[in-house]
Amino acid sequence: MSIIEEITTALSKVNDPELHKPLTELGMVDSVAVEAGTAKLKILLTIVGCPMKDRLQSDITAALSDLTEIKAVEIEFGVMSEEQRNNVKKLIRGGREKFIPFAQPDSLTRVLGIASGKGGVGKSSVTVNLAVAAAKRGLKVGILDADVYGHSVPRLMGILDQRPTAIDQTFIPVENYGVKVVSMEMFKPDRADPVAYRGPLLHRVLEQLLSDAYWGDLDLLLLDLPPGTGDIAISLGQLIPTSEIIVVTTPQVAAAEVAERAGRIAHQMKQPVLGVIENMSDTNCAKCGEVLSVFGSGGGEETSRRLSELVGADVPLLAKVPFESQVREGGDAGNPAVLTNEKVLAVFNQILDKVIIRPKSLVGVRLGVSN
Repeated sequence: MSIIEEITTALSKVNDPELHKPLTELGMVDSVAVEAGTAKLKILLTIVGCPMKDRLQSDITAALSDLTEIKAVEIEFGVMSEEQRNNVKKLIRGGREKFIPFAQPDSLTRVLGIASGKGGVGKSSVTVNLAVAAAKRGLKVGILDADVYGHSVPRLMGILDQRPTAIDQTFIPVENYGVKVVSMEMFKPDRADPVAYRGPLLHRVLEQLLSDAYWGDLDLLLLDLPPGTGDIAISLGQLIPTSEIIVVTTPQVAAAEVAERAGRIAHQMKQPVLGVIENMSDTNCAKCGEVLSVFGSGGGEETSRRLSELVGADVPLLAKVPFESQVREGGDAGNPAVLTNEKVLAVFNQILDKVIIRPKSLVGVRLGVSN
């Protein structure tokens, strides 16, 4: 094998940090040459000012470090032509036009909508901690912040002011803690700008966020839904009929009465309601250890009971997330509590064990086998 072939083989093991495919497969290796022990490469970036340029340089240099004939590496970065970018888009989409991958009959991705009847119950915090806990267990996870008006996932995930890399009309989700994230906030000129969309446009926005993003292969996609029973909740049931719903409430019985409505709209859309999570539940007094029910008690059980009666099947209370200050502090700091608090992590692992960790089934999946 020539030294050029050895370099090409080494580069075939270097993945683009965002697209997670080999540089050689994506057509990013434009030229390879060797002069006096120095490997001279020209690498094509998908866009001008690619934020992963330094990471690519480091990964390429590391990949060639084991080649004994190579003493130094020089990399010239260029930018792909429109035709080359189109080839990349065709490659990552499997040659198909834009589509929602999770709505296809061969999709094995679980799509879970995290819903609530009202705001302020910690639905976004539950979404983020559940996603990061799943990623810690080795699952490939994504979050779509579908709360178009009140998006907060970027802060909770520690990715404020980060923008997706765009390849023409296809964009790459921002990734942190092993979770891919897309949020409406990422596309606004200023974070403080309000979003004032009406029904039909909300449907289109959700459709675009699902179809224009290159999510890759996900085991689990969580949608942080807006509170209530409006357009986004209905659109999710229409765009991804196989999606499932988890309802979040607080211990307060008054909140449970409102939370029931989120389960009712899911039931009307023929989406399975997997269970109820009671957030901001009991906590222990830091001084005396006494159990404190700051927001009352019984809300989770009441929501579970009402929804079970509605659907005619068990809609269990999946878990009670304790009212821990670290959950709030971690959210403000962009450091989800499951990364540092074993008690909180155990609760979210309990939820994963009940509804998410299950063997993949090929029942109903078209295998493409012809007689």
